[in-house]
Amino acid sequence: MSAWPQLPLDEIADVTAGNPAPQDPAHFSDDGHPFVRMQDVGRFHVTPELTETVDRITDTAVRQGRLRLYPKGTLLVPKSGASVNLNHRAMLGRDAYVVSHLATIIPDRRRVDPSYLFHWSMVYDPRKQAQVTSLPSLPLSLIKAALVPIPPLEEQRRIVRLLDRAAEIRRRADAARAKARAIIPALFLDTFGDPATNPKGWPMLTLGEAISSGPQNGLYKPAADYGGGVRILRIDSFDDGTIADQGALKRLRLDPATVNKFQLAEGDIVVNRVNSPPQLGKSVLVPRLEEPTVFESNMMRMRVNSDLLLSPMLGVMLQLASVRRVLIKNAKHAINQSSINQGDVAGIMIFTPPISLQLTFVERVQRLEVLAHNLDDAAAKAEALAAALSAEIFGQPPHKGNGHAGAQAGQ
Repeated sequence: MSAWPQLPLDEIADVTAGNPAPQDPAHFSDDGHPFVRMQDVGRFHVTPELTETVDRITDTAVRQGRLRLYPKGTLLVPKSGASVNLNHRAMLGRDAYVVSHLATIIPDRRRVDPSYLFHWSMVYDPRKQAQVTSLPSLPLSLIKAALVPIPPLEEQRRIVRLLDRAAEIRRRADAARAKARAIIPALFLDTFGDPATNPKGWPMLTLGEAISSGPQNGLYKPAADYGGGVRILRIDSFDDGTIADQGALKRLRLDPATVNKFQLAEGDIVVNRVNSPPQLGKSVLVPRLEEPTVFESNMMRMRVNSDLLLSPMLGVMLQLASVRRVLIKNAKHAINQSSINQGDVAGIMIFTPPISLQLTFVERVQRLEVLAHNLDDAAAKAEALAAALSAEIFGQPPHKGNGHAGAQAGQ
Protein backbone atom coordinates (compact mmCIF):
# COMPACT_ATOMS: atom_id res chain seq x y z
CA MET A 1 0.00 0.00 0.00
CA SER A 2 1.33 3.45 -0.87
CA ALA A 3 2.21 6.04 1.79
CA TRP A 4 0.29 8.79 0.00
CA PRO A 5 -2.47 10.49 1.98
CA GLN A 6 -5.90 8.91 1.61
CA LEU A 7 -8.80 11.30 1.35
CA PRO A 8 -12.56 10.70 1.31
CA LEU A 9 -13.89 10.86 -2.22
CA ASP A 10 -16.16 13.82 -1.46
CA GLU A 11 -13.11 15.92 -0.49
CA ILE A 12 -11.63 15.62 -3.99
CA ALA A 13 -14.79 15.36 -6.08
CA ASP A 14 -18.40 16.49 -6.29
CA VAL A 15 -20.40 13.32 -5.59
CA THR A 16 -24.09 13.42 -6.46
CA ALA A 17 -26.68 11.36 -8.31
CA GLY A 18 -27.92 11.86 -11.84
CA ASN A 19 -31.31 13.15 -12.93
CA PRO A 20 -34.70 11.44 -13.08
CA ALA A 21 -35.32 10.22 -16.61
CA PRO A 22 -37.87 12.18 -18.65
CA GLN A 23 -41.15 10.27 -18.98
CA ASP A 24 -42.74 12.07 -21.93
CA PRO A 25 -41.83 10.38 -25.28
CA ALA A 26 -41.84 13.85 -26.83
CA HIS A 27 -38.80 14.71 -24.73
CA PHE A 28 -36.62 12.37 -26.76
CA SER A 29 -35.17 13.14 -30.18
CA ASP A 30 -32.51 11.61 -32.41
CA ASP A 31 -30.73 14.97 -32.62
CA GLY A 32 -31.03 15.76 -28.90
CA HIS A 33 -28.48 15.72 -26.09
CA PRO A 34 -26.95 12.42 -24.89
CA PHE A 35 -28.75 10.92 -21.89
CA VAL A 36 -26.83 8.13 -20.13
CA ARG A 37 -28.88 5.24 -18.80
CA MET A 38 -27.75 2.11 -16.98
CA GLN A 39 -27.90 0.13 -20.23
CA ASP A 40 -25.34 2.47 -21.81
CA VAL A 41 -22.88 1.75 -19.01
CA GLY A 42 -23.73 -1.95 -18.96
CA ARG A 43 -23.12 -2.30 -22.68
CA PHE A 44 -19.38 -2.03 -22.03
CA HIS A 45 -19.16 -3.07 -18.35
CA VAL A 46 -16.01 -0.95 -18.12
CA THR A 47 -15.20 2.02 -20.34
CA PRO A 48 -13.05 5.11 -19.78
CA GLU A 49 -14.73 6.99 -22.62
CA LEU A 50 -18.50 6.67 -22.81
CA THR A 51 -19.66 8.82 -25.72
CA GLU A 52 -22.69 7.16 -27.32
CA THR A 53 -26.10 6.69 -25.71
CA VAL A 54 -29.27 4.97 -26.84
CA ASP A 55 -31.44 7.92 -25.83
CA ARG A 56 -31.07 11.62 -26.55
CA ILE A 57 -33.20 14.30 -24.93
CA THR A 58 -34.54 17.64 -26.13
CA ASP A 59 -33.90 21.16 -24.86
CA THR A 60 -37.47 21.16 -23.54
CA ALA A 61 -36.76 18.07 -21.42
CA VAL A 62 -33.63 19.72 -20.01
CA ARG A 63 -35.46 22.95 -19.24
CA GLN A 64 -38.63 21.45 -17.75
CA GLY A 65 -36.76 18.79 -15.75
CA ARG A 66 -34.05 21.25 -14.68
CA LEU A 67 -31.54 18.57 -15.60
CA ARG A 68 -27.88 18.94 -14.79
CA LEU A 69 -25.28 18.57 -17.53
CA TYR A 70 -22.29 16.50 -16.40
CA PRO A 71 -18.90 17.32 -17.92
CA LYS A 72 -16.53 15.05 -19.79
CA GLY A 73 -14.41 13.20 -17.24
CA THR A 74 -17.28 12.53 -14.83
CA LEU A 75 -16.99 9.08 -13.26
CA LEU A 76 -20.18 6.99 -13.21
CA VAL A 77 -20.82 4.33 -10.55
CA PRO A 78 -24.11 2.37 -10.35
CA LYS A 79 -25.95 3.19 -7.12
CA SER A 80 -29.19 1.26 -7.56
CA GLY A 81 -30.49 -1.73 -9.50
CA ALA A 82 -28.85 -4.92 -10.75
CA SER A 83 -25.84 -3.02 -12.09
CA VAL A 84 -24.67 -2.50 -8.50
CA ASN A 85 -23.94 -6.23 -8.30
CA LEU A 86 -22.26 -6.16 -11.72
CA ASN A 87 -19.95 -3.34 -10.59
CA HIS A 88 -20.05 -1.49 -13.91
CA ARG A 89 -17.78 1.53 -14.41
CA ALA A 90 -17.74 4.35 -16.93
CA MET A 91 -16.23 7.77 -17.43
CA LEU A 92 -17.92 10.28 -19.69
CA GLY A 93 -16.05 10.92 -22.91
CA ARG A 94 -18.27 13.94 -23.60
CA ASP A 95 -20.68 16.21 -21.73
CA ALA A 96 -23.96 14.39 -21.07
CA TYR A 97 -27.04 14.13 -18.92
CA VAL A 98 -27.16 11.12 -16.60
CA VAL A 99 -29.96 9.00 -15.09
CA SER A 100 -30.49 9.07 -11.32
CA HIS A 101 -29.59 5.39 -10.86
CA LEU A 102 -25.95 6.37 -11.40
CA ALA A 103 -23.72 8.20 -8.97
CA THR A 104 -21.92 11.04 -10.71
CA ILE A 105 -18.41 11.88 -9.49
CA ILE A 106 -16.92 15.08 -10.89
CA PRO A 107 -13.23 15.25 -9.93
CA ASP A 108 -11.64 18.44 -8.67
CA ARG A 109 -8.97 18.67 -11.35
CA ARG A 110 -6.79 20.81 -9.10
CA ARG A 111 -6.34 17.75 -6.86
CA VAL A 112 -7.08 14.63 -8.88
CA ASP A 113 -6.70 13.64 -12.52
CA PRO A 114 -9.98 12.20 -13.92
CA SER A 115 -8.21 9.21 -15.51
CA TYR A 116 -6.39 8.49 -12.24
CA LEU A 117 -9.75 8.50 -10.46
CA PHE A 118 -11.15 6.13 -13.07
CA HIS A 119 -8.28 3.68 -12.48
CA TRP A 120 -8.83 3.98 -8.73
CA SER A 121 -12.50 3.15 -9.26
CA MET A 122 -11.49 -0.20 -10.70
CA VAL A 123 -10.40 -1.33 -7.23
CA TYR A 124 -13.38 0.28 -5.51
CA ASP A 125 -15.80 -2.60 -5.04
CA PRO A 126 -18.60 -1.69 -2.60
CA ARG A 127 -20.92 -4.57 -3.45
CA LYS A 128 -20.61 -6.23 -0.04
CA GLN A 129 -21.68 -2.98 1.60
CA ALA A 130 -24.68 -2.37 -0.65
CA GLN A 131 -28.16 -2.67 0.79
CA VAL A 132 -29.36 -6.09 -0.37
CA THR A 133 -32.91 -6.22 -1.71
CA SER A 134 -34.49 -7.44 -4.92
CA LEU A 135 -33.00 -4.24 -6.36
CA PRO A 136 -29.77 -3.55 -4.45
CA SER A 137 -28.80 0.02 -3.67
CA LEU A 138 -25.61 1.82 -2.75
CA PRO A 139 -26.07 4.93 -0.57
CA LEU A 140 -24.31 8.07 -1.75
CA SER A 141 -22.92 8.46 1.77
CA LEU A 142 -20.97 5.23 1.32
CA ILE A 143 -19.57 6.36 -2.03
CA LYS A 144 -18.61 9.75 -0.60
CA ALA A 145 -16.71 8.10 2.26
CA ALA A 146 -14.57 5.87 0.01
CA LEU A 147 -10.86 6.57 0.57
CA VAL A 148 -8.62 7.50 -2.37
CA PRO A 149 -4.81 7.63 -2.22
CA ILE A 150 -3.76 11.02 -3.56
CA PRO A 151 -0.18 11.41 -4.83
CA PRO A 152 0.92 14.67 -6.48
CA LEU A 153 -0.79 15.38 -9.80
CA GLU A 154 2.32 14.70 -11.86
CA GLU A 155 2.69 11.31 -10.18
CA GLN A 156 -0.99 10.61 -10.86
CA ARG A 157 -0.41 11.30 -14.55
CA ARG A 158 2.64 9.03 -14.62
CA ILE A 159 0.57 6.24 -13.08
CA VAL A 160 -2.18 6.80 -15.64
CA ARG A 161 0.34 6.56 -18.50
CA LEU A 162 1.61 3.21 -17.18
CA LEU A 163 -1.86 1.76 -16.64
CA ASP A 164 -3.11 3.07 -19.99
CA ARG A 165 -0.10 1.54 -21.73
CA ALA A 166 -0.94 -1.87 -20.28
CA ALA A 167 -4.59 -1.44 -21.30
CA GLU A 168 -3.53 -0.51 -24.84
CA ILE A 169 -1.43 -3.67 -25.09
CA ARG A 170 -4.48 -5.61 -23.97
CA ARG A 171 -6.70 -3.81 -26.47
CA ARG A 172 -4.37 -4.53 -29.37
CA ALA A 173 -3.96 -8.15 -28.36
CA ASP A 174 -7.74 -8.58 -28.06
CA ALA A 175 -8.27 -6.99 -31.47
CA ALA A 176 -5.60 -9.16 -33.10
CA ARG A 177 -6.97 -12.29 -31.41
CA ALA A 178 -10.49 -11.46 -32.59
CA LYS A 179 -9.21 -11.04 -36.15
CA ALA A 180 -7.35 -14.35 -35.96
CA ARG A 181 -10.46 -16.18 -34.79
CA ALA A 182 -12.69 -14.36 -37.27
CA ILE A 183 -10.66 -15.94 -40.05
CA ILE A 184 -11.78 -19.41 -38.99
CA PRO A 185 -15.44 -19.30 -40.22
CA ALA A 186 -14.30 -17.66 -43.45
CA LEU A 187 -11.73 -20.43 -43.90
CA PHE A 188 -14.47 -23.01 -43.31
CA LEU A 189 -16.74 -21.51 -45.97
CA ASP A 190 -13.87 -21.26 -48.44
CA THR A 191 -12.83 -24.87 -47.82
CA PHE A 192 -16.21 -26.61 -47.59
CA GLY A 193 -18.94 -24.13 -48.58
CA ASP A 194 -22.04 -23.29 -46.57
CA PRO A 195 -23.80 -26.33 -45.06
CA ALA A 196 -27.15 -24.62 -45.70
CA THR A 197 -26.62 -24.80 -49.48
CA ASN A 198 -23.85 -27.43 -49.81
CA PRO A 199 -22.46 -25.92 -53.04
CA LYS A 200 -19.70 -28.56 -53.31
CA GLY A 201 -22.10 -31.47 -53.07
CA TRP A 202 -20.69 -33.23 -50.02
CA PRO A 203 -22.61 -36.24 -48.61
CA MET A 204 -25.40 -35.08 -46.29
CA LEU A 205 -26.71 -36.67 -43.09
CA THR A 206 -28.37 -35.60 -39.85
CA LEU A 207 -26.32 -34.43 -36.91
CA GLY A 208 -27.75 -37.34 -34.94
CA GLU A 209 -26.19 -39.74 -37.46
CA ALA A 210 -22.81 -38.03 -37.17
CA ILE A 211 -22.42 -38.30 -33.40
CA SER A 212 -21.51 -41.35 -31.36
CA SER A 213 -23.45 -40.30 -28.24
CA GLY A 214 -25.91 -37.60 -27.23
CA PRO A 215 -27.33 -35.11 -27.35
CA GLN A 216 -27.35 -35.40 -23.54
CA ASN A 217 -28.72 -32.71 -21.25
CA GLY A 218 -26.57 -31.60 -18.32
CA LEU A 219 -27.34 -31.79 -14.63
CA TYR A 220 -29.25 -29.47 -12.37
CA LYS A 221 -28.26 -28.77 -8.80
CA PRO A 222 -29.57 -26.07 -6.41
CA ALA A 223 -27.40 -23.12 -5.47
CA ALA A 224 -26.79 -24.64 -2.03
CA ASP A 225 -24.66 -27.38 -3.62
CA TYR A 226 -22.22 -24.91 -5.14
CA GLY A 227 -19.01 -23.73 -3.51
CA GLY A 228 -16.64 -26.71 -3.59
CA GLY A 229 -16.01 -29.95 -5.46
CA VAL A 230 -15.64 -30.42 -9.20
CA ARG A 231 -15.68 -27.66 -11.78
CA ILE A 232 -18.89 -27.09 -13.74
CA LEU A 233 -19.29 -25.52 -17.17
CA ARG A 234 -22.19 -23.05 -17.14
CA ILE A 235 -23.80 -20.99 -19.87
CA ASP A 236 -21.81 -17.92 -18.81
CA SER A 237 -18.49 -19.78 -19.11
CA PHE A 238 -18.02 -19.34 -22.85
CA ASP A 239 -19.08 -17.04 -25.63
CA ASP A 240 -17.00 -17.21 -28.78
CA GLY A 241 -16.52 -20.97 -29.00
CA THR A 242 -13.80 -21.09 -26.35
CA ILE A 243 -13.59 -21.50 -22.59
CA ALA A 244 -11.51 -18.46 -21.74
CA ASP A 245 -10.55 -19.28 -18.15
CA GLN A 246 -10.97 -22.75 -16.70
CA GLY A 247 -9.81 -21.46 -13.32
CA ALA A 248 -12.86 -19.17 -13.16
CA LEU A 249 -15.36 -22.05 -13.44
CA LYS A 250 -17.64 -22.51 -10.44
CA ARG A 251 -17.50 -25.68 -8.35
CA LEU A 252 -20.19 -28.13 -7.35
CA ARG A 253 -20.31 -30.90 -4.75
CA LEU A 254 -21.15 -34.20 -6.47
CA ASP A 255 -20.85 -37.91 -5.80
CA PRO A 256 -18.45 -39.91 -8.03
CA ALA A 257 -21.24 -41.61 -10.00
CA THR A 258 -22.77 -38.27 -11.00
CA VAL A 259 -19.36 -36.86 -11.95
CA ASN A 260 -18.77 -39.89 -14.17
CA LYS A 261 -22.17 -39.47 -15.89
CA PHE A 262 -21.74 -35.78 -16.68
CA GLN A 263 -17.95 -35.42 -16.98
CA LEU A 264 -16.75 -33.65 -20.10
CA ALA A 265 -13.95 -34.94 -22.28
CA GLU A 266 -11.67 -33.19 -24.75
CA GLY A 267 -13.42 -33.02 -28.11
CA ASP A 268 -16.97 -32.98 -26.70
CA ILE A 269 -19.27 -30.34 -28.14
CA VAL A 270 -21.62 -28.51 -25.78
CA VAL A 271 -24.57 -26.43 -27.02
CA ASN A 272 -26.67 -23.88 -25.11
CA ARG A 273 -30.16 -25.41 -25.13
CA VAL A 274 -31.87 -22.93 -22.77
CA ASN A 275 -30.86 -19.28 -22.83
CA SER A 276 -31.82 -15.78 -23.91
CA PRO A 277 -32.56 -15.69 -27.65
CA PRO A 278 -29.19 -14.13 -28.68
CA GLN A 279 -27.26 -16.82 -26.76
CA LEU A 280 -29.40 -19.82 -27.68
CA GLY A 281 -27.59 -22.45 -29.72
CA LYS A 282 -24.10 -21.11 -29.04
CA SER A 283 -21.61 -23.94 -28.74
CA VAL A 284 -18.14 -24.73 -27.52
CA LEU A 285 -15.62 -27.39 -28.43
CA VAL A 286 -14.31 -28.71 -25.11
CA PRO A 287 -10.51 -28.30 -24.90
CA ARG A 288 -8.11 -30.38 -22.83
CA LEU A 289 -9.36 -29.93 -19.27
CA GLU A 290 -7.11 -29.24 -16.31
CA GLU A 291 -9.28 -31.33 -13.98
CA PRO A 292 -12.65 -33.14 -13.99
CA THR A 293 -15.44 -30.84 -15.21
CA VAL A 294 -19.18 -31.46 -15.59
CA PHE A 295 -21.83 -29.40 -17.43
CA GLU A 296 -25.08 -27.83 -16.30
CA SER A 297 -28.68 -28.54 -17.32
CA ASN A 298 -29.03 -25.55 -19.67
CA MET A 299 -26.65 -27.31 -22.06
CA MET A 300 -26.56 -30.48 -24.09
CA ARG A 301 -23.42 -32.48 -24.84
CA MET A 302 -22.52 -34.43 -28.00
CA ARG A 303 -19.64 -36.74 -28.86
CA VAL A 304 -18.64 -36.97 -32.49
CA ASN A 305 -18.22 -40.12 -34.59
CA SER A 306 -14.62 -39.54 -35.68
CA ASP A 307 -15.02 -41.86 -38.69
CA LEU A 308 -17.36 -39.25 -40.19
CA LEU A 309 -16.37 -35.90 -38.71
CA LEU A 310 -13.51 -34.36 -36.78
CA SER A 311 -14.86 -32.63 -33.71
CA PRO A 312 -12.94 -29.34 -34.32
CA MET A 313 -14.48 -29.18 -37.79
CA LEU A 314 -18.00 -29.76 -36.42
CA GLY A 315 -17.32 -27.25 -33.65
CA VAL A 316 -16.68 -24.56 -36.25
CA MET A 317 -19.65 -25.65 -38.37
CA LEU A 318 -22.09 -25.29 -35.46
CA GLN A 319 -20.99 -21.69 -34.94
CA LEU A 320 -21.79 -20.60 -38.50
CA ALA A 321 -24.72 -18.20 -38.65
CA SER A 322 -26.57 -20.32 -41.22
CA VAL A 323 -26.30 -23.45 -39.05
CA ARG A 324 -27.35 -21.64 -35.88
CA ARG A 325 -30.45 -20.37 -37.67
CA VAL A 326 -31.43 -23.96 -38.48
CA LEU A 327 -30.48 -25.06 -34.97
CA ILE A 328 -32.90 -22.62 -33.32
CA LYS A 329 -35.59 -22.59 -36.03
CA ASN A 330 -38.01 -24.63 -33.91
CA ALA A 331 -37.05 -23.07 -30.57
CA LYS A 332 -39.72 -22.59 -27.92
CA HIS A 333 -39.92 -19.04 -26.64
CA ALA A 334 -40.94 -17.71 -23.24
CA ILE A 335 -40.32 -14.38 -21.50
CA ASN A 336 -36.60 -13.57 -21.87
CA GLN A 337 -35.79 -17.24 -22.45
CA SER A 338 -35.87 -19.71 -25.30
CA SER A 339 -35.14 -23.42 -25.55
CA ILE A 340 -34.34 -26.10 -28.12
CA ASN A 341 -34.84 -29.83 -27.69
CA GLN A 342 -32.60 -32.79 -28.41
CA GLY A 343 -34.67 -34.04 -31.34
CA ASP A 344 -34.49 -30.76 -33.23
CA VAL A 345 -30.73 -30.57 -32.71
CA ALA A 346 -30.15 -34.18 -33.76
CA GLY A 347 -32.32 -33.65 -36.83
CA ILE A 348 -30.47 -30.77 -38.47
CA MET A 349 -28.75 -31.62 -41.76
CA ILE A 350 -24.98 -31.29 -42.07
CA PHE A 351 -22.40 -32.49 -44.58
CA THR A 352 -19.39 -34.82 -44.29
CA PRO A 353 -16.44 -33.83 -46.48
CA PRO A 354 -13.51 -36.27 -46.82
CA ILE A 355 -11.59 -36.76 -43.57
CA SER A 356 -8.34 -35.79 -45.32
CA LEU A 357 -9.77 -32.37 -46.21
CA GLN A 358 -11.19 -31.98 -42.71
CA LEU A 359 -7.74 -32.76 -41.28
CA THR A 360 -6.11 -30.07 -43.44
CA PHE A 361 -8.72 -27.57 -42.24
CA VAL A 362 -8.24 -28.52 -38.57
CA GLU A 363 -4.47 -28.12 -38.84
CA ARG A 364 -4.95 -24.58 -40.20
CA VAL A 365 -7.40 -23.78 -37.41
CA GLN A 366 -4.95 -25.04 -34.80
CA ARG A 367 -2.25 -22.74 -36.16
CA LEU A 368 -4.64 -19.80 -35.83
CA GLU A 369 -5.55 -20.88 -32.30
CA VAL A 370 -1.85 -21.02 -31.36
CA LEU A 371 -1.48 -17.46 -32.65
CA ALA A 372 -4.52 -16.35 -30.65
CA HIS A 373 -3.17 -18.11 -27.55
CA ASN A 374 0.19 -16.35 -27.88
CA LEU A 375 -1.60 -13.01 -28.14
CA ASP A 376 -3.56 -13.90 -25.01
CA ASP A 377 -0.30 -14.63 -23.19
CA ALA A 378 1.15 -11.26 -24.16
CA ALA A 379 -2.00 -9.50 -23.02
CA ALA A 380 -2.06 -11.47 -19.76
CA LYS A 381 1.49 -10.36 -18.97
CA ALA A 382 0.55 -6.73 -19.55
CA GLU A 383 -2.54 -7.19 -17.42
CA ALA A 384 -0.47 -8.76 -14.62
CA LEU A 385 1.89 -5.79 -14.64
CA ALA A 386 -1.07 -3.40 -14.47
CA ALA A 387 -2.61 -5.41 -11.62
CA ALA A 388 0.66 -5.35 -9.68
CA LEU A 389 0.91 -1.59 -10.15
CA SER A 390 -2.72 -1.11 -9.10
CA ALA A 391 -2.12 -3.24 -6.00
CA GLU A 392 0.95 -1.17 -5.10
CA ILE A 393 -0.87 2.12 -5.54
CA PHE A 394 -4.40 1.35 -4.45
CA GLY A 395 -3.83 -1.58 -2.11
CA GLN A 396 -5.52 -4.29 -4.20
CA PRO A 397 -5.74 -5.47 -7.81
CA PRO A 398 -8.52 -4.15 -10.05
CA HIS A 399 -11.84 -5.95 -10.26
CA LYS A 400 -12.51 -8.09 -13.31
CA GLY A 401 -12.82 -5.97 -16.43
CA ASN A 402 -9.99 -3.52 -15.81
CA GLY A 403 -7.78 -5.31 -18.30
CA HIS A 404 -10.20 -4.21 -21.00
CA ALA A 405 -10.59 -0.65 -19.79
CA GLY A 406 -8.59 0.83 -22.62
CA ALA A 407 -10.45 -1.24 -25.19
CA GLN A 408 -14.04 -0.60 -24.31
CA ALA A 409 -14.54 2.98 -25.26
CA GLY A 410 -18.04 4.14 -25.97
CA GLN A 411 -17.90 4.00 -29.70
